[in-house]
Amino acid sequence: MRFASSLHFKHLFSLPVLVFLLLNLPVDVATSQAAGQKAAGQPPMRFILVHHLLCMEDCPGWISAEGRITSDTPAQLRKILKKIGNRKPPIVFRSEGGDVDAAYAMGRMIRKAGLETAVGGTRLKDCPPDDLRCDAAIAKDGTALGNTYSDGAYCFSACPLAFAGGTSRVASQWAFIGVHQITTIYNRVRVSYRIEYKIVNGKKKEISRKEVGRKSAGQSSSTKLGKKASNALMAYLKEMGVDKDLVDHMMSATPDSIKIVPPAEAIRIGLMTDMLSYSERPGMPLCAPDAAAEAVCHGHRAVQPPLAEAPVSEAPAQNASGGASESLPKTRPMDFLLMSNGNCQEECTQWISADGDITPDTPAQLEAILKALGERKLPIVLQSNGGDMDAAFAMGRLIRAAGLETSIGRTQLPNCPKQDPRCKASIAESGLTEGEVFAGRAYCLSTCTLVLMSGTPRIVGYSAIGLVRPTAFEYMKFFAYFDEMGVTAETYETMMLATSIERKLVLRSQALELGIINGVIPYGEEPGSHVCGPQAKESLQCPTAPRVLSDAQRAL
Repeated sequence: MRFASSLHFKHLFSLPVLVFLLLNLPVDVATSQAAGQKAAGQPPMRFILVHHLLCMEDCPGWISAEGRITSDTPAQLRKILKKIGNRKPPIVFRSEGGDVDAAYAMGRMIRKAGLETAVGGTRLKDCPPDDLRCDAAIAKDGTALGNTYSDGAYCFSACPLAFAGGTSRVASQWAFIGVHQITTIYNRVRVSYRIEYKIVNGKKKEISRKEVGRKSAGQSSSTKLGKKASNALMAYLKEMGVDKDLVDHMMSATPDSIKIVPPAEAIRIGLMTDMLSYSERPGMPLCAPDAAAEAVCHGHRAVQPPLAEAPVSEAPAQNASGGASESLPKTRPMDFLLMSNGNCQEECTQWISADGDITPDTPAQLEAILKALGERKLPIVLQSNGGDMDAAFAMGRLIRAAGLETSIGRTQLPNCPKQDPRCKASIAESGLTEGEVFAGRAYCLSTCTLVLMSGTPRIVGYSAIGLVRPTAFEYMKFFAYFDEMGVTAETYETMMLATSIERKLVLRSQALELGIINGVIPYGEEPGSHVCGPQAKESLQCPTAPRVLSDAQRAL
């Protein structure tokens, strides 16, 4: 440590003597950022209040938040929150990240204001493709017309920390949430002080200190999360209701890479509260419990499927779970059809359609069809009101042992009336039956869900999923089956205890959180729609290739 001093004596031959010392001290000033921003790709974040192009009146709109998070960003957010007053538009983020402390401040402001968050990009009216938020589209009051999109949108680095502030936090399967290690930047600053001492009886006593200058003394960085930074991160995540498992995801990726957090995992750890469906867009507010079907919002409550349209059999209906649960509408016992769609000499999709009530005889029928298939692994597409619980357990174990995929879907045979979608006239006497399958208005209720959760994988589209409450007698074997299938029984139990009904429809986000499903069917595909190559009759299931990031997105 170097320092310079100069002595000034007010009284040369008497005490006390005053001494003035000019002292230079190096000081480490630490700032945290979730990514190295030496060559940041985005400009600083900018907030725009946007209304949808097609909205004519009473439009809630959204706040478009795009750009890099800097130390000035919280102040900019505070300005727009003051501007909107008591209104509560969602904040739609598209950001590569930036300053961690600023992200903390933003998240707390968002939570205090009671706002929702989403991941998405904003395209303003009449802007060119290479500048979707062009200045010309923004009015003098800072508002604009436009729409949002999910495909390729991202919230990386420190952005998920700000995103976590939302009372509702959503993204679609076509957007990306990514994290990595926090980098702490240490800026060394040499500070000069002018210190005044009083010398009394030969001893120095400091009586004043004044800063007279600062000079940069270099910079260093570290990805080691110190105690102070770790405590701040943990406290913030707890405050926002996000599980500490997010830290493991962050630490698994170096600062020059990104760990993408899949939607199912983001929901499990509380970073997301729901996933947008193919028909929902970022910026839609969360639906109120009593929202009308035509309301522009996300998370519409599932509608009970039209069970009355199913053909009625003379056999007595099976209970949802033994004798204690309410009876299901009368339909018909489950049957299995080997289905195809397309030219199977070239390319076609093939699946096993399982439709109807689960009876004690159903597992034997399933076992027979699996034996007939041999080593072929066709997906099983379910539509059922449920039925016998022990039979559902047996079916699930057969499917898990065979390593088959499960999903929910309506199988439609050609030339069959609506009242009889599996008419005998359209069922092939041998081999494959031709038809189509759809996720919309399909359902898997009650004990059918026990079969669904056995799939590897188990995926759904826009279909209804229903849960069943076990009786006291069934309790132990019910949760033993859950453990066997790797499904979270505790969360399920909490959900069912919170309601007085025996059967409950659940959202896909809840099903993902519970582990009942572990994936969502992409937009444009249907249940069981896996393309098989030439000579498809002998080929195995060929799943769709996984979505990967582009080079440009990976560089971010």
